[in-house]
Amino acid sequence: MKINFSQYFWLQIACLSLLPIPAGAQSSDLAQNLADCKNGRETCDRSRLSESGLAEVALSKHQRDVANCRNGYNSCDRSKLSESEAIALAVADHKQNVSNCAMGISSCDPSRLTGSEARESSMAAKQRNLENCSDGFGACDLSQLTPPELRQVSIAVRQRNLSDCKDGTSSCDRSKLTPSQMSEVGLAEHQRNVWNCESGWEQCDHSRLTPRETAQIAVSEHRRNILACTASEESCNYSALTAAEAKTLANAEHKRNYDACLADLGYCDRSRLSAAEIDAIQLKTGVPR
Repeated sequence: MKINFSQYFWLQIACLSLLPIPAGAQSSDLAQNLADCKNGRETCDRSRLSESGLAEVALSKHQRDVANCRNGYNSCDRSKLSESEAIALAVADHKQNVSNCAMGISSCDPSRLTGSEARESSMAAKQRNLENCSDGFGACDLSQLTPPELRQVSIAVRQRNLSDCKDGTSSCDRSKLTPSQMSEVGLAEHQRNVWNCESGWEQCDHSRLTPRETAQIAVSEHRRNILACTASEESCNYSALTAAEAKTLANAEHKRNYDACLADLGYCDRSRLSAAEIDAIQLKTGVPR
């Protein structure tokens, strides 16, 4: 008798499909479906929900609709809100509009403000305009300012220009400085140049230094050059080193090279080693000369 193995294989598959799904796997699948339905996903299968599951899904959908309305989303369906929720939403919307008007946000609807709210919004707009004019930021309408406010803004503008000039910014207008302010700016520029020279920055102008400052800067530059040479940096100027400094640096470099050769680490130039050093390295490492 011949056995049809193909038919036997598919018969086994059919039998396996009739076996009950393990309780754990089924429970996990139902929990995932419930989560999908509560989050409004397309993978939700409502036919597999229990009565309590349907109640949970309905509650989640309602809460999601309330959140959409509170956030002003187009998906908001106000007809689904309860009376208490609709009132709370109306109150929140009104507060948000009052805040938008007070802050000058374009979504403000002045027609929805009460008389007192409109007055407060107007006062906030005047204060915002005064601050913009004084700080030099945002929209400034000088025609809306009172004479005392204009004087206040004028003082603020002059002070801001003085600060810009002392800081060396491009917005500085020297023509608006008083003689005493010019002196302040000159002192600030000199101190900034000294700092630039002290720090080794390109903006340094040595010709503007006093003899005492020149001497101090020379000491700083020499110290900075020693550090650069010690660290083998590109900016090192070996010709600026004294004989003693050059000897100290050479000794340090010789020791570094010997240590590198001895540990077989880093750059090693064996041609710069003495015969005794080579012998010491050979004795430790066993490497022939």
